[in-house]
Amino acid sequence: MTRHSRNCTAGTVYSYHERQKDQSQSGYGSKQLRLGKDSVKEFDCCCLTLQPCRNPVVTKDGYLYDKEAIISYILQKKKEIARKLKEFEKQKQRAKTEAEEIQKLEEQEKVKKFSSRTLEAPSLKTNQPGTSNQASVSNMKDGKHKELPSFWVPNLTPDAGPKIEKKPDEKVRCPMSGKPIKLKDLIDVNFTDIKDRDTKTALINKQARYVCAVTNDVLGNSVPAAVLRTSGCVVTMDCVEKLIKKDMLDPINSKKMTEKDIIVLQRGASGFSGSGLSLEAKKEGAAMQA
Repeated sequence: MTRHSRNCTAGTVYSYHERQKDQSQSGYGSKQLRLGKDSVKEFDCCCLTLQPCRNPVVTKDGYLYDKEAIISYILQKKKEIARKLKEFEKQKQRAKTEAEEIQKLEEQEKVKKFSSRTLEAPSLKTNQPGTSNQASVSNMKDGKHKELPSFWVPNLTPDAGPKIEKKPDEKVRCPMSGKPIKLKDLIDVNFTDIKDRDTKTALINKQARYVCAVTNDVLGNSVPAAVLRTSGCVVTMDCVEKLIKKDMLDPINSKKMTEKDIIVLQRGASGFSGSGLSLEAKKEGAAMQA
């Protein structure tokens, strides 16, 4: 069976183009879209502000932040944690007070029942004419009106009590990795500016802004890079594999290095390479069954 053209409506073939067009117009089916370069964060941009860093710092996991932004984030989170802890302590104290009051009421009820039983005279069971020993059908007699709150309301109705708060996490966590983050663990980053003799264009408007501190290769989202903890300089991973790992010396200040001193910089990606990031946006929808 041959396929028909896009604008042909007399054929029996339901083409891919027609199916995609019907899905976009009707809203049925899952929609997928590949993100372009303008939708991906640049490697030298802050993970919070999404703008090029003025005072860049990096975490142990390689996430880059602007120093002012991450300090503001940590301070805000500490205030929020302190507020939640205060509310949790109030709730804990309130629950303790309520438990003590319930215990006092139970003790008073026990004393009242005991005193009423001891002072109560023994009842004489006599079968007088006109009296019946059968229990009453009504649920409001024989003292049951004190147990039930109302004639038509059940005894075990759900109670909408106050919201119970859980104990908050006292650690400030990284917004990207979710691991605990401390200000003393942040490492200052020193980017090497590109020397292109262009003094009129601002650095933020340049496509190529920084280069490797050793090989002068242009850095970008398509170039894997790493931060050296001993000097804070940014070099390419190619330089790390071919030059630095041979002697494990920092080429900037000749300090001895270990594997932990090489922090792989988490970067974005272009629209043609994944680089560990998901570049496809997907929205689930109702499917049409044939």
